[in-house]
Amino acid sequence: MRMRRPRGARLPYGTLVAAATAALLATLVTPAGAQPERAAPATPAAATATAAPSVRESRPVHSYAAAIRESVWVDTGLDGDGDGRTDRVAVDIVRPRETAAAGRRIPVIMDASPYYACCGRGNESQKKTYDADGNPVQFPLFYDNFFVPRGYAFVAVDLAGTNRSDGCDDVGGRSDVQSAKAVVDWLNGRARGYTSRTGDTRSRATTWSTGHVGMIGKSWDGTIANGVAATGVEGLKTIVPIGAISSWYDYFHSQGAPLYDANPSWLSAYVNSPEAQARCGAVQDRIAAGTPYSGDRTAAWTERDHVRNAAKVKASVFVVHGQQDLNVRANQFGQWWDALGAQGVERKIWLSQTGHVDPFDFRRADWVRTLHRWFDHHLLGYDNGIDREPMADIERAPDRWTTDRQWPPRATATTTLRPAPGAAPGPGVLGRAPAVPGSTATFTDDPGLGELDWAARIDGATPEKAGFVTRPLSRDLRIAGSSTVTVTATPTTATAHLSAVLVDLGPDTIRDYGAAGEGITTRTDRTCWGASTPGDSACFKETEARTADVGYAVVSRGWADLGTWADPGRERPLTPGRAYTMTLDLAATDHVVPAGHRLALIVGGTDKDLLDPPSTTPTLTLDLARSWARLPLVGGAEAFGRATSGTYPAVPSLTPAAPSPRGAVPPAAVAGPRLPGFGAAR
Repeated sequence: MRMRRPRGARLPYGTLVAAATAALLATLVTPAGAQPERAAPATPAAATATAAPSVRESRPVHSYAAAIRESVWVDTGLDGDGDGRTDRVAVDIVRPRETAAAGRRIPVIMDASPYYACCGRGNESQKKTYDADGNPVQFPLFYDNFFVPRGYAFVAVDLAGTNRSDGCDDVGGRSDVQSAKAVVDWLNGRARGYTSRTGDTRSRATTWSTGHVGMIGKSWDGTIANGVAATGVEGLKTIVPIGAISSWYDYFHSQGAPLYDANPSWLSAYVNSPEAQARCGAVQDRIAAGTPYSGDRTAAWTERDHVRNAAKVKASVFVVHGQQDLNVRANQFGQWWDALGAQGVERKIWLSQTGHVDPFDFRRADWVRTLHRWFDHHLLGYDNGIDREPMADIERAPDRWTTDRQWPPRATATTTLRPAPGAAPGPGVLGRAPAVPGSTATFTDDPGLGELDWAARIDGATPEKAGFVTRPLSRDLRIAGSSTVTVTATPTTATAHLSAVLVDLGPDTIRDYGAAGEGITTRTDRTCWGASTPGDSACFKETEARTADVGYAVVSRGWADLGTWADPGRERPLTPGRAYTMTLDLAATDHVVPAGHRLALIVGGTDKDLLDPPSTTPTLTLDLARSWARLPLVGGAEAFGRATSGTYPAVPSLTPAAPSPRGAVPPAAVAGPRLPGFGAAR
């Protein structure tokens, strides 16, 4: 049994030094049955004092076992639950005891989340745990284990309405963002913190915090980081959004077309604490009223759009996203990345082949090493060169990565490709030449089929889609960035939804993003990334790539309600028989179509399990002479011309084609209706 000293009692200095030395040695010893920390070799304090490394790097010289663990409640200044007093959010903190004893201030790594109690964080769904007195014991994920011994504080914030916080979660709205922003303000001495949820005893962070904050998190957590950065709050030095939302409207809708059940109010009820669930019904009603299923853009959606405030961002941004993420789709990082670039924000990006997966679970050692250097640079000010390294890391095949000095590469140029009828029944032609005026293609919406079915049937004349393909390529062709597809379509009914999909036709081995794990398999063996305590292990289950052999792969996709052709903010009934022109925005991507493969553009109606169908079953006729795709090609039109001329290599037959991946079944996280626990933040 461990003896725990009374809260607030002070240890004699000699005892403190002895405990710190013993704990330091403990961080250098591998726990029984585990593997050693691999991201940075641990070095005793004496060695670092006599032989500093040529490149500065924070080292694990502080005791994790003896670290200060405390809870503070920060006043947000809002009264979201209408109880007559301003809401306080719970802030659980772990920080080195040695720096506190020395009066040295340290930077903060923060993860603000709604999931610390209801659902858990990470691949193992870890939750916060507390001792009998309510003091924090387990902090989910590895951030605390790894960074606290290296001289950082780790702060885990419960969003308003969740776990031990007051208020109500409002799904990306003002309360969500203010929950975390207020903590950044408190860390910089601009907001009030208290030692209890209801008491008056103040807690001040400026005695131990430099005020330099780095926010990190996957999905909902990363979305909060985006939102706080978009306020321009002072002290936030960097954010690391992983699979994060940049505009909540675009999470539930795509250009007016509803995705999933298209209303966020149930998410508020799901993440709220039991007490909040009892008091927050009015908030959920307001969310539902302000975010209509119709897809009309309202003030509630504007409030939840962080892209519009990119000009306020002062923090650097390290984006990580799965290109096959069908939960938080790749358009979310694409529009945020472009907006930040237009404002000159310092950026870095990793793009994987996975679905909604954390880089700790698809590239662990490189991720911990890179994140360590990123935080050292932006929070400690170390000149370690990470700001001069390539901007982008792209996964080309399972576990095979390339880099780019800039992303998209400088040679990327938007190139217009045009659909045209083919010479025989089957797909049309995708090339540079425009179609002859009067050329058309017709399809009928079939909600029972989707992009994988369309790709599997590309070489046949099927009624549910219009497909257009290039000839087999003689050279590799790289798409890097966000594409658009403009169509002129005549519907037979008053409502119609459109899907546009780019497909790489050819055999390949990819991460199986459609299977459980969305491209990874979790093993039983563990590796350790930092120091452990009996209540908070630094050892996590290892993973490996889960792959699929496919006959084609979806490169990018986009959806729209044709009724928003004139006004992206409001759906209007269509006039049957009238032609409408609109542009669909496709998700950002970085994909190389290999020589011997073909590139396909498919236009259809409802994309099964990804897009809700319209209220009618329209047949749509495309005017091919007034339709085109604009693709960001590395090398531009010249690269396309070279790739579609000359001799092309033979590739294995595509028949029978292997589904891409696992048939017309998307990841469980998006097979509608969504199941509890597969929301924006899991």
